[in-house]
Amino acid sequence: MTEKDVCEIKNIRSDLVNKISSEIEPHDVMHEVSDLFKILSNCTRVRILLALSYDELCVCELSLLLNISQSSISHQLRHLRASNLVKYRKENKQIFYSIADLQIISIIKEGIVNVKQ
Repeated sequence: MTEKDVCEIKNIRSDLVNKISSEIEPHDVMHEVSDLFKILSNCTRVRILLALSYDELCVCELSLLLNISQSSISHQLRHLRASNLVKYRKENKQIFYSIADLQIISIIKEGIVNVKQ
């Protein structure tokens, strides 16, 4: 910090600080939010989520759709499963993936709108 970053007059607006303090989310919640954004910081994972927003897909379909190797898709799906963003179901020898909570798609689409502005 430089001297320009520090208040010269110690005039704390206690009422404002107390109000914000009571409304701001606790550290553990913000940690979970940070973890969510870490998962979404990978372009392949975001593309997988967007593809799954249309319908459930298997690894081979995702691979063909996104032009990414099946092993790379599987690796990213492990991260998405661990974060509870996707779920899966087995049908014979095939595994189909789908979005666990569609709110994640709203977050991604909001990000797309923001980037396009």
